[in-house]
Amino acid sequence: MTEYPLDISSLEKMIDSGRDSAMLRLSLARLLAQHGRPDDAVMHLEAALDMKPEYTAAWKELGRQHMAAGRIEDARQAWERGIVIANQNGDKQAGKEMTVFLRRLDKPSA
Repeated sequence: MTEYPLDISSLEKMIDSGRDSAMLRLSLARLLAQHGRPDDAVMHLEAALDMKPEYTAAWKELGRQHMAAGRIEDARQAWERGIVIANQNGDKQAGKEMTVFLRRLDKPSA
């Protein structure tokens, strides 16, 4: 089986060619995050959630990228919304993970 490496430009080309999807946007956001581009990642995560508002993985990653960009309250809002969505969809694992992220925000610094 041939493996094709994912890179930012190839994913952007897929979007530009009309093969856009929430999963593609999440993949692109994760790559952008790996390259230290949280603001660009947020843009694509928001696009993913416009397409598929129930996509709990995108809510979880949106909170992470807001955190990476130093936007604590935006991260909190993303995770709170993501928990609601996860509970509605029965996605218990994602809900638990986002709950842990929120608890970490609320812990006083040592």
